[in-house]
Amino acid sequence: MEKVRGIFAKHSVEAMNTSGWLNLQKQQVSSVAAKEEKKMTKKMFEFKTKTIVATGLGAALFTLLFMYVKIPTGIPSTDIQTAYGIGAFFASLFGPVAGGLIALIGHALSDSIQYGAAWWSWVIASGVSCFVTGLIYPKLHVEEGEFGKKDILRFNLYQVAANMIAWIGIAPVLDIVIYAEPPELVFTQGIVSAISNSISAGVIGSLLLAVYSKTRSKKGSLKKEG
Repeated sequence: MEKVRGIFAKHSVEAMNTSGWLNLQKQQVSSVAAKEEKKMTKKMFEFKTKTIVATGLGAALFTLLFMYVKIPTGIPSTDIQTAYGIGAFFASLFGPVAGGLIALIGHALSDSIQYGAAWWSWVIASGVSCFVTGLIYPKLHVEEGEFGKKDILRFNLYQVAANMIAWIGIAPVLDIVIYAEPPELVFTQGIVSAISNSISAGVIGSLLLAVYSKTRSKKGSLKKEG
């Protein structure tokens, strides 16, 4: 009987130890996950020297493309803008702050040079579209040479959602509020812009990210070669 009790007690202690170990493991996993989440958020909104340089370069390219490389749609003041492909590319590589500033500055400069003043409702919408696209930044690993089918799909889901929010939601409402534009016109322009900018960002942005990823070394590739 004593032997049975001893065995039972031994198993009870082992079970308690196992349970304690599992709880400790869960706590450690939760702690690591929390740290990674914090690191990811910090990384997303960091503004390093290279980000500042990229923002300046991206804004210059955005301005030039916005002014000179566009395809008319037949809707007044609404073109297929190749600049949004560049904006989405930079936003994916450097994060939402860089993406938002590139589009905001680039669009404002383009309007000011061409027309003497910025059309702020659309300038703000441009900034929002590239800012929201840039939220994908922590989820992509283009710098490590990774940009597969899942990444392409994820990138395009983000940029399409960003363009829908910016051009069907924000731009028309601000047009009405700031400039008292007719709702039918601005919502038509917004829908056309959302579609055309999604195509531009999807095609040009995906191609640029795919090409750029090919120039980067994949994680562990050097180790494997060695």
